[in-house]
Amino acid sequence: MSVARGQRRMLAILALTQIVSWGSLYYGITILAPHIQREMGWRQELVYGAFSWSLVVAGLAAAPAGAWLDRIGGRVVMAGGSLLAGAGMLLLSWSGALWSYFLAWTLIGAAMALTLYEAAFATINREFALDARKAISTLTLFGGFASTVFWPLTLQLTSMLDWRQTCLAYAALHLAVCLPAHLLLPAAPPRAKTAGKTSATAADGDYSLQQALRHPAFWKLAFAFAANAFIFAAMSAHLIPMLIHFGHPAATAVALAALIGPMQVVGRIAERLFFHQAPPQNVGRFAFAALPAGLLAVLLLHQQQWAVALFCVLYGLSNGIQTIVRGTVPQLLFGRQNYGAISGAMAAPGLVGRATGPLLLAVLLGAGLEPELLLAVLLGIAVLALLCFLAATARIDKA
Repeated sequence: MSVARGQRRMLAILALTQIVSWGSLYYGITILAPHIQREMGWRQELVYGAFSWSLVVAGLAAAPAGAWLDRIGGRVVMAGGSLLAGAGMLLLSWSGALWSYFLAWTLIGAAMALTLYEAAFATINREFALDARKAISTLTLFGGFASTVFWPLTLQLTSMLDWRQTCLAYAALHLAVCLPAHLLLPAAPPRAKTAGKTSATAADGDYSLQQALRHPAFWKLAFAFAANAFIFAAMSAHLIPMLIHFGHPAATAVALAALIGPMQVVGRIAERLFFHQAPPQNVGRFAFAALPAGLLAVLLLHQQQWAVALFCVLYGLSNGIQTIVRGTVPQLLFGRQNYGAISGAMAAPGLVGRATGPLLLAVLLGAGLEPELLLAVLLGIAVLALLCFLAATARIDKA
């Protein structure tokens, strides 16, 4: 098999498994949660809290998962993730007590670390080398359809069956589709002999995880990604209630919020077609600047529909493009050799931010804090994230 054909096959496998993994492990809870709550009689915060816990688990497992990906490659690690995903969904379908429900989400959280974007990006970086950016951009286009496919699918399955049988079906999907697909990934290429070097500056551009952790750019970049993940998750959960609070009819609020998903895909398509030759750090600067610009518009003019629409457009573009930036900029800064471990460690704070954002905003809003003040705080965080990203990537321009 030619190199180009092998890479296309690998990309097709990852596109399929990313849609299934994101759709069932991450997006499915939106449809399943009300059914679980009605049957089990648990409080809403417990039902969703277990999902948030799974994201914390994914964050804790991200760095070890990345190190395994560097050492043995995506075939074994991502196949193991599919096994864990199947086991987690199976246990979820059998859950009759709170402890087993949380245990199921613990397994699912570990599976996320082994199967979602960070694992796929590390697998791509090993195989595609200098063409990794193009492959990552293409993969995120397919991944963007996960909610489009799985929200209606989950809704249809729960109406035809029930939530437990839906989880059983998704367990079967991971074991019968994703597991064999991941086993078809190419074997990991041999690691370069320089992997064990201990020099302080990594002259050839390949840092070890320990060297990266000592570098200020790592923490600036990690904070920037984590801060934006926090904002994206928080606003995704609370945007529609906020817009209704600002006086927009519910139907209008939903229609405006519905712009976000398509704009994520538009952002990825635009990056793929028009900006694929632009330096990744410049693409990232646009993505990080778009979010505070959108937040400023909705903060100052939240009663104007056009301002809310502008926010949703910029919010969607920023989130869509940042997924690509997350997969490309760490390689520019720290090299390819230990990309999995470094990007996994960098992703961990973002996963925790994604888990805590909706809960923290819910607590603050429930305590009576005005939405306008919360938007101002989020704007300040977004500006700080932009400044950190600019500082972290300044050294790329000087190289």
